[in-house]
Amino acid sequence: MRVLLLDDEPTTLFLRSLALRQQGYECAAASTVEEAMEAIAEIDIAVLDYHLGEGKFGTEVATRLKEARPEVPIIILSATLEYRFGGVEDMHLLKGYSSNEDLINALRSLEAKRRGTPVVVDAREFFYSRIGLAIGSDVLVQVLGADGRWVYVNEAAADYLGQPREWFPGRSLFDEMPTMMRDWRQIISSVAMQRETYIDRSRRGLLAIDPTGLESTGETGTPAWSVLAFPISLHDGRNGVVLTARLLGASYVLPE
Repeated sequence: MRVLLLDDEPTTLFLRSLALRQQGYECAAASTVEEAMEAIAEIDIAVLDYHLGEGKFGTEVATRLKEARPEVPIIILSATLEYRFGGVEDMHLLKGYSSNEDLINALRSLEAKRRGTPVVVDAREFFYSRIGLAIGSDVLVQVLGADGRWVYVNEAAADYLGQPREWFPGRSLFDEMPTMMRDWRQIISSVAMQRETYIDRSRRGLLAIDPTGLESTGETGTPAWSVLAFPISLHDGRNGVVLTARLLGASYVLPE
């Protein structure tokens, strides 16, 4: 598969080309609209940066490519998901937050679709990670079903709870961490089923630890947490909860 890569940043263009070549793709690299247009006759998929600087946009190529070769899939890379591109692109990735792995998965999906192979796209990670992105990378974000089973956690929550992110989905908070975390059973159930929002700005935080016991660590200050739980409709239609927590005060090293 020959992929057209359009980006006005030379370093980005080089690294993206290198990553795709390592996966077996042939790349036609272009840094301008004019260079991209010269290559469209011999490509199978196009990956176009939206903003090229100096009033130039990748959608110029997308529009002309759709007119000349409508069978060629197009992926637009941009810094925002809110911009309306007019429907000429087949897929839209968030530049700066979508990894090379996201791009490769997108290419494989479009490649399979182009060849008539049924494509099953699991958009859960994208959906929930964008919720986490909107809330902030410094906030612990957990998405759970009404039964307390994790659907998603962000990196901050995984680090705080001491497990890799892939460990959480499908496991029960109540079974896996019955003594470590506070008993969230009633709160999670109420938020999910009653569609209420829970706010807790206290010293309790997420963990079932008496804050007064932290004095032995030699740390000073009072730990203050802002915890918010709000309802969400999960990817499969079930009621769920987004449980977020931000440490407002000093951080502490927990005694072993």
